[in-house]
Amino acid sequence: MLVLGLETSCDETGVALYDSERGLLADALFSQIDLHRAYGGVVPELASRDHVKRMLPLIRQVLAEAGCVPTEIDAIAYTAGPGLVGALLVGASCAQALAFAWGIPALGVHHMEGHLLAPMLEEQPPEFPFVALLVSGGHTQLVRVDGIGQYELLGETLDDAAGEAFDKTAKMMGLNYPGGPEIARLAAQGVAGRFVFPRPMTDRPGLQFSFSGLKTFALNTWQRCVAAGDDTEQTRCDISLAFQQAVVETLTIKCKRALKHAGMKRLVIAGGVSANKALRVSLEKMLGDMNGNVYYARPEFCTDNGAMIAFAGCQRLQAGQHESLAISVQARWPMEQLKPL
Repeated sequence: MLVLGLETSCDETGVALYDSERGLLADALFSQIDLHRAYGGVVPELASRDHVKRMLPLIRQVLAEAGCVPTEIDAIAYTAGPGLVGALLVGASCAQALAFAWGIPALGVHHMEGHLLAPMLEEQPPEFPFVALLVSGGHTQLVRVDGIGQYELLGETLDDAAGEAFDKTAKMMGLNYPGGPEIARLAAQGVAGRFVFPRPMTDRPGLQFSFSGLKTFALNTWQRCVAAGDDTEQTRCDISLAFQQAVVETLTIKCKRALKHAGMKRLVIAGGVSANKALRVSLEKMLGDMNGNVYYARPEFCTDNGAMIAFAGCQRLQAGQHESLAISVQARWPMEQLKPL
């Protein structure tokens, strides 16, 4: 089955072609980072308008790179949620229109299921069951995964997601958007031990997260440094390192608890923050000590992309799932509501 995947949940327009027998044939992505950077975050209306502008040219590009024509496509998968409603509607409208014109089925895909299954695109994919850490700008969740659509939420953030905390902390210190890569870049030059940040909610049992207080701690630390005339580049680096260490260690502690709770030794990390090298190193060491394995997608498939939507959609389409021509998207969509295959 040849599936065209469309991703427009937020600020990246992704298109890909996935074949159930040959694998990923082509993918293309346009990031709106430069568009939103001047505002310090995503502007929903601008995001939607840019998706409209980029979608068809990217589809033509992917078809050309794969050497395919529309008549060869068997189905279309698109992101139906969660995400920005206006942005989601662009992808959904385009997918349903093309599906109607080409006489093929279309299917709305859960954005986070796409992230969760992205490591399946690698040469050594994880086997079910496993525990997944979904960590991005909008989500920080621990999920038990027994199969596609068989998800049990183990724990999630009570406030800011980890990626959101990265972005907000970076903005406090006057760094560019998006903040995650900026914090990681500066942390590489930081002096360990100058600042020590708390590891939130690790001093009590449970698998819930909270990063709002950590963000406030970073703000207070920065403001004290500014008041003392110590708002230097090195101070930014040292705070970035302390903040990153706190987030990474918190996530690692919670992942270890979740694995022990589930009785498993396989961990998948997915979402934009899973590209953070310090997080990968920490989780690899933790799983190594447990004689387990950690799996993640290549960096370009950690952030939003069309390949993960095409792959996830293909699995469900092959199982016979598809939708009517009605255009429906969801800003919020609990993953536990998905049907198991």
